[in-house]
Amino acid sequence: MAEVVKVTEHPRYKGVYVVELEDGSTRLATKNLTPGKKVYGEWLFRFGEVEYREWNSYRSKLSAALLKGIKELYIREGSRVLYLGAGSGTTPSHISDIVGPEGVVYGIEFAPRVVRELLGVAEERKNLIPILADARFPSKYGHIVDYAEILYADVAQPNQASIVNVNAKHFLIDGGYLYMAIKARSIDVTREPDEVYRQEIATLKEGGFEILDVIHLDPYDKDHAMVLAQYRR
Repeated sequence: MAEVVKVTEHPRYKGVYVVELEDGSTRLATKNLTPGKKVYGEWLFRFGEVEYREWNSYRSKLSAALLKGIKELYIREGSRVLYLGAGSGTTPSHISDIVGPEGVVYGIEFAPRVVRELLGVAEERKNLIPILADARFPSKYGHIVDYAEILYADVAQPNQASIVNVNAKHFLIDGGYLYMAIKARSIDVTREPDEVYRQEIATLKEGGFEILDVIHLDPYDKDHAMVLAQYRR
């Protein structure tokens, strides 16, 4: 990896950084909440007294959405985030970096084997709370999650928008924001992706969401889109 020449905060997205390298290339990054520790094999960059973690856009749909120019990043320092489909912790770890010690990321994941990996990430990150649960039944984790300002959903289920709506009703504050990654082929492999996106967006609108932006994630994730929306109770 080439030497770091400069690190600057992203001009549009607070808490996200642009690392410029000696070879002329750039990388998105977040300040590493746990210096010296990697989560998924990402590069670590030291500049001055601060360590940054590469935010790989081929591994994280949110990073891809930022590179593709999504309207805004409402996840900020101190944010309370409910993450549906946390997986092994790739994107949740970067959100953990952004929200910092005063924020919290509740990571809901259904697969026990994957949760074991998520637990390993959370050992070093006290603001990341792994929860083994089915996102279809939010009442099962209502005793852990009281409310959220941001809802992030990456659940490869045919009824993902309906799952989002029921979680929003339980936890998302009025005026809170949603980032939902739609994997068209997981919802219906027989239909065109744009048709699937329209269907999921219509379901979100029925649940009280106003759509603020829709970003297609190609070439980072084929047949994926990221929806940004605001919730009104």
